[in-house]
Amino acid sequence: MYQAHFGFGEPPFGITPDTSFFFAFTSYQEALNTLLVAVQSGEGFIKITGEVGTGKTLLCRKFLASLDEGFVSAYIPNPYLEPRTLLMAVAEDLGIAVDVSADQHHLLKALTQGLMDFAREGRRVVLCLDEAQAMPLETLEALRLLTNLETEKRKLLQIVLFGQPELDGKLDQASIRQLKQRISFHYRLGELGRAELEDYVAHRLAIAGYAGGKLFTQSALLQLYRASGGVPRLVNILAHKALLLAYGQGRMQVEARHVRAAVADTPAARRLGWRWLVPGLG
Repeated sequence: MYQAHFGFGEPPFGITPDTSFFFAFTSYQEALNTLLVAVQSGEGFIKITGEVGTGKTLLCRKFLASLDEGFVSAYIPNPYLEPRTLLMAVAEDLGIAVDVSADQHHLLKALTQGLMDFAREGRRVVLCLDEAQAMPLETLEALRLLTNLETEKRKLLQIVLFGQPELDGKLDQASIRQLKQRISFHYRLGELGRAELEDYVAHRLAIAGYAGGKLFTQSALLQLYRASGGVPRLVNILAHKALLLAYGQGRMQVEARHVRAAVADTPAARRLGWRWLVPGLG
């Protein structure tokens, strides 16, 4: 591909969440700080929401990697599960032995015992659930029951919900109002600002091993911002395509025309920013 052409050690704009590329722009850093303070405070439920592509999964992985040895963590990437199956998944991720034929009542008992064992070791347990907006209501209620478990000092389990804004609507339903009342820390992820996008691009290029001059022109960066709306996933997709186009033309710098062509090939970006990129519009 274009790695050798531009002098990259690895692709700079992959869309797979990779904590080595984590960029602590304002929204990310505030969200990470919120998470770390909340779990240190022993809160039962924490909620992080953000639009598609704003980096919730990357933030989750960075958060888990930031926990010290006093924590045990579990990560469920797809919680669209009925209650019993979710409890089984949590037990498996925490290394708690359970009988696969057990009913929900006995699963809760086994989980409680396992969580008590961690507490006796002086370790806290954090469960992170990605795409939480997809969780069935009865599964959310089962999670609430898990957070009822506590010692005289603290909760046996802390739960972090990562989800799209639709999660807020789900939590507004009367049947799980008790869960909503227990969410004591929450944060809404935002998009990259104009100056942050330029730093974000430079950061990813540096992590990928780029050591040359300015790779994206100012006009390319401006159009990249307008077309992506500062959404990190769209920035990565458009920057990757623009680099491919520049490479295909034998160019050593990404220009505005390369970004325009990338936008034309990306429906999500075209809907968001096309009017800014066509001469005479915007």
